[in-house]
Amino acid sequence: MASIARLPMPLQEVYEWQYEGACRDVDPETFFSPDAERGPRRKARETAAKALCAVCPVVEACLRHALAVKEPYGVWGGLNATERETINARIQTIAS
Repeated sequence: MASIARLPMPLQEVYEWQYEGACRDVDPETFFSPDAERGPRRKARETAAKALCAVCPVVEACLRHALAVKEPYGVWGGLNATERETINARIQTIAS
């Protein structure tokens, strides 16, 4: 079972930024890969997701959220899970 302790309180104002997201009316599969997706197909899907993030008015809030909760899946704030892990690892190293 997934731990939800890392998530912010379920208050509407905490998630209000999501109403302004460029992804709001886009198929979630654009941002989250199927289990078997690899190679060029995955790269193309992530490129499409990141293109939406590039014009999103709340991309910074989205990325802050994903980094804070250590979101393990999908493209959030213009970065994939591996890119976010790298940033969080750097933050952890600096904090230690």
